[in-house]
Amino acid sequence: MGLYSVDKLISEARRVAAEYRRATGKTLGGISGEIAENDAARLLNLKLNTSGEGGYNAIGQGKRKGRRIQIKGRAIFDERKGGQRIGQLKLEQDWDSVMLVLMDENFEPYEIYEAVREDIEQDMDEARSSKRSSRGAMSISRFRKLAGLVWCREQGEIDDEIWDNQTD
Repeated sequence: MGLYSVDKLISEARRVAAEYRRATGKTLGGISGEIAENDAARLLNLKLNTSGEGGYNAIGQGKRKGRRIQIKGRAIFDERKGGQRIGQLKLEQDWDSVMLVLMDENFEPYEIYEAVREDIEQDMDEARSSKRSSRGAMSISRFRKLAGLVWCREQGEIDDEIWDNQTD
């Protein structure tokens, strides 16, 4: 184990990423994904996949026990801007669900959504005409329609099993 705890390092990475964006107007590549993985694991009782094998970032514990989860993260700096996309979904690899961690301008999480593989595959099959869809990319708004909100800043973890994810 190193000198610093992972939580302390993630906190510092969050601060540096926000300061860098304020100073340059650009984001530090890859940092939102690292922060998102750690936040999802901490907030939703997941064990990070440190082996680097497979197409998933974490294994569920508790009510998600054994579920292999891809974790995607996006910092949203302007809610009015549409068209933001989540990273490529690796359909050829083994995973059970995808979590999307949405973060504010300080790289603090404010919502986490989860969608199951079957719903994602069905949606992507229906949207094959788009070049981006065929590569596994998906807009945040489209992902939100397929997913359920599983955590939010105001409530913490949300245990509801039934979601009406078709309304805004």
